[in-house]
Amino acid sequence: MEIRIKYFEGAVRLKKIAKGNWIDVYANKDMFIKEGERAMIPLGFALELPKGYEAHLAPRSSTFKTWGIIQTNSVGVVDDTYIGDNDQWHMPVFCLQGKDLNEDVKGTFIKSGDKIGQFRTMEVMGDIELLEVDSFGNEDRGGFGTTGKK
Repeated sequence: MEIRIKYFEGAVRLKKIAKGNWIDVYANKDMFIKEGERAMIPLGFALELPKGYEAHLAPRSSTFKTWGIIQTNSVGVVDDTYIGDNDQWHMPVFCLQGKDLNEDVKGTFIKSGDKIGQFRTMEVMGDIELLEVDSFGNEDRGGFGTTGKK
């Protein structure tokens, strides 16, 4: 599959990681995010996703450990209509644990080029019809959080 990409000034060029099914994304701006505050980190690119595809944007496993930030919407979903020339991707984050000081203010520095997230493309869910029933006729598993318990 080929996907057209437009880069904004100073953006790191993207490539699929060798081990895995995700593409790393990079901050495209130097920022200081105060502890307890949120920010939208520009990622420096726009994509033209093919019809019928969406992208899932998530933090890397090291994002919190390195910068003390979490993605505010857990996983971002970008659909195939967000394809304009100025539809730059951003990563919404919250600074939960500042790692740096800036003029005696605790927070975290994000530098342009920092590898802060990742995304993958997925086919969108096909058409479904929800059929309302009174019972499934199946055995209950035990509720949320029951797998792996002895």
